[in-house]
Amino acid sequence: MPARTFADQTLLPLLDRLLTSTRIRFSLPDGDYNVGRSAPATSSAPPSPLAEPDFIVRVTDPKLFHRMATEGSLGMAESYMDGGWKLTRGSLENFLSALLACRFRDAVHRSPRIALRLALLRLRHTILGPQTNVRAHYDIGDDLYAAFLDETRGYTCGYQRDPSDSNRTLQENKYDRICKKLHLRPGDTLFDLGCGYGGLMIHAAQHFGARCTGITNSIDHGQFAHARALQLGIADRVNVISGDFRAASGTYDRVVSVGCFEHLLVKEHRDYFDTFRRLMAPGAFGLLHTIGCVTPTNTSDPFIQKYIFPGSTQNPLSRLVAHFERRALALLDVENVGRHYHPTVVRWLEAYRANRASLDPTRYDARFHRMWELYLAGCVAATIHSDGAVWQVVVTNDYRRPLPLHRVGKI
Repeated sequence: MPARTFADQTLLPLLDRLLTSTRIRFSLPDGDYNVGRSAPATSSAPPSPLAEPDFIVRVTDPKLFHRMATEGSLGMAESYMDGGWKLTRGSLENFLSALLACRFRDAVHRSPRIALRLALLRLRHTILGPQTNVRAHYDIGDDLYAAFLDETRGYTCGYQRDPSDSNRTLQENKYDRICKKLHLRPGDTLFDLGCGYGGLMIHAAQHFGARCTGITNSIDHGQFAHARALQLGIADRVNVISGDFRAASGTYDRVVSVGCFEHLLVKEHRDYFDTFRRLMAPGAFGLLHTIGCVTPTNTSDPFIQKYIFPGSTQNPLSRLVAHFERRALALLDVENVGRHYHPTVVRWLEAYRANRASLDPTRYDARFHRMWELYLAGCVAATIHSDGAVWQVVVTNDYRRPLPLHRVGKI
């Protein structure tokens, strides 16, 4: 079926019904389509001056609407990456927000074909294994992460205390709050399971006097964490191990894991929580910080699965709680800090747009930049309109010990 005929009969009428507070104009070489707020389906009726579109999408890919209808967000994303469409009015993040808000993705993703495509992607990631999945994203290039992350390279949800908080302040706020939730004291030993760039460990050593060890299977992350600890003169209190999380050994006063669990396949969850429990010394506190969902299940996005975070999951709180309870780890505190992800990814997107021109074009071509901007813009949209959450769960292996009355004490 020709693309325009298919769009006329399927995709654009669906969008027109769903978009009750937004108006989009798709501009094609042979005419315009206006959808939303009871807009006319074709350009045969000129739009009213009072009904100018919120977004204008210039389309050069003749298969765009077919791909959107049959492949969902993945087809739309790959067309964008290939230069098949671009916005000439409105921002990318607001455009994606409008589509998420009207539940367009949910309507399209009911397709059995899309469900099969996602299942095949997950099978591929299972076969490749977690180390391949992680390195596919995190070992792209250190210069890329320097372009949009802060100096600590915090790459998880920050914590906003003031709307003016900078990229770095959001991350420092998070590190500080986690250390206080763990009731970290000078001389305590802390293990960071999936320590990434080491920002939390370095903060804990500098500001709380902790002796920290962490493990990461991202080569670039480990090298950065070690170099920064050396530069700051705290390498004697910050030790980074390279390897799979199962290789972690010893026991510690505090165990923390930030932004690691969501990258694991479901079949790895048992080993992960067994490791978490094994690392805790008698009377220890532990904290798990992970992307999750507020619904019983979460439908993974095929674009994210293929290009950004292969094999990732967003887990409901019930799954985390069940694992902790089976290991006799008592829950002390649960907080969903997901609303703080919005200011975090807004800062990332701003920084990326400001700095992307400085990146080596022989390493990052135009297609890559469109992919990365789409990813960050999609994150901005998802932090408002998706079922996502960011869980912070505090546990202990000795609930009989004296416990503080307050979550983080005095602030």
